[in-house]
Amino acid sequence: MSANELLLEAKSLCAWYGAAQILYDVDLEVRRGEVVALMGRNGAGKSTTLKTLIGMLTKRRGAVRFLGHDISKSEPHVAARLGLGFVPEDRRVFTDLTVMENLEVGKQPVRHWTDGTSAPVWTPERLFKLFPNLGEMPNRPGGRMSGGEQQMLTVARTLMGNPYLVLLDEPSEGVAPVIVEQMANMILELKAQGVSILLSEQNMHFAELVSDRAYVLEKGQIRYHASMVELAANEDVRRQYLSV
Repeated sequence: MSANELLLEAKSLCAWYGAAQILYDVDLEVRRGEVVALMGRNGAGKSTTLKTLIGMLTKRRGAVRFLGHDISKSEPHVAARLGLGFVPEDRRVFTDLTVMENLEVGKQPVRHWTDGTSAPVWTPERLFKLFPNLGEMPNRPGGRMSGGEQQMLTVARTLMGNPYLVLLDEPSEGVAPVIVEQMANMILELKAQGVSILLSEQNMHFAELVSDRAYVLEKGQIRYHASMVELAANEDVRRQYLSV
């Protein structure tokens, strides 16, 4: 697989919670080694988009392809086995398991790109370099960690699956500024390793630090798509769809 090759593509994605339609014909794509931000206010449909892509919403319509595989109707474990990682907003660490045990749960085999080259391989040792806080508490139970530390552990556990692409839901939400900075550094490090990231984000400053492109959602529809530089320069779009 060459750089710039398409990893994830969604076409005409619609999704419902019960009778309420949340997404309306969402089209998006993510290429190899790219960080793409899915931006919008609270309730715009960002988290729903990520959950629909991974297969958590059963009431959905449209096409989702990952590495050439049709995952439009698959369950989440199918996408995960193919190398699509997901870090939910609500963290979901195993509170009774230690840091090391949480990481072990996420472990998957080494992966290769279609051209035969190795995809990034993650080990606890390597993750502790990326997240030094976790390296200081390998035997601490997940339930005895701060929110920011749990956020890091969830990311690290996802990386143990050696994903080609990570869906990252609101990484800067509700964590201390120092953790936000570490999250930004982590995303840039992942990108340097060749991992692609689709992140849902409200924080313009954070998105600008890490993202190549942005899609802007409002009321479940993509209203704008451009490079991050163009979005940052477009005050009208930011005021209309992103300002609180």
